[in-house]
Amino acid sequence: MLVELAIGDAYGGSFEHAYPSFVAEHNTMAGYVPHPGQLGVPAGRYTDDTQMTIAIAELLVSGRRWTPLMLAEQFVRAYHRDPHDGYAPRFHQLLSEVRDGEELLRRLQPQSDKSGAAMRAGPIGLLPTVDDVLYHAKLQARITHDTPAGIAAAQAAALAVHYCHHRLGPTAEVARWVEGILPEDVGHGGWARPWSGKIGPQGWMSVRAALTVLAAGGGLARMLHTCVAFTGDVDTAATIALAAASRSPEVAQDLPPVLWRDLENGEFGRDYLARLDERLLRVT
Repeated sequence: MLVELAIGDAYGGSFEHAYPSFVAEHNTMAGYVPHPGQLGVPAGRYTDDTQMTIAIAELLVSGRRWTPLMLAEQFVRAYHRDPHDGYAPRFHQLLSEVRDGEELLRRLQPQSDKSGAAMRAGPIGLLPTVDDVLYHAKLQARITHDTPAGIAAAQAAALAVHYCHHRLGPTAEVARWVEGILPEDVGHGGWARPWSGKIGPQGWMSVRAALTVLAAGGGLARMLHTCVAFTGDVDTAATIALAAASRSPEVAQDLPPVLWRDLENGEFGRDYLARLDERLLRVT
């Protein structure tokens, strides 16, 4: 799961908020391309979506009891040991300045409804029960996105993974299943409402786009291509969609080999993600 979502993130990151003409020309699945507005970032490098997901996954495999301070410590640690781009500018600056979780919690103003809590929630979906998923997704969301919409987006992203991992039904029904659990009062118009057009910054937008792609079926390659074709915040939609789809037995695991080969592979890159994935699947 972690390698697949990182591929979605890294591939999508090349197209995040890029001009539609650039997306149409380069969204070929033939390999990673440099982002036209971030030429100093190597193609194939994942973003904050994956880095924060790693923090969540590491806490899950540790077996430690979750607390706000523990989560904040994880976020700070993951960033400082291997700084990555993609964070919102203010949060990026804050992470760069703080040295521990206590300072992060003290300085944060978590009234955001954007996608930061949803993009990292995938591993939570592996937990055994819906109640477990809802509780842990909400707890981690409240660190940075303590709003009804921010929390709901994180819960919906985690529930999509839970549905696929625990084989609760066909992927065509995943959005309706999520909608049956979560309320519709956060401005998104219902999780099963199909998404079309550019993906905006709110978390529910990326989640609804991901759920739309999941429900439409096909293999991972088609899902990744479709997420990017929406334009806008495509890396987050791709991260969420591939996290869930990679756990479904009915989804073809057909990502092009070049995307596996060229995904960054430093200390916390592809091989680390694969090892962490194995541990994560053993303990959840």
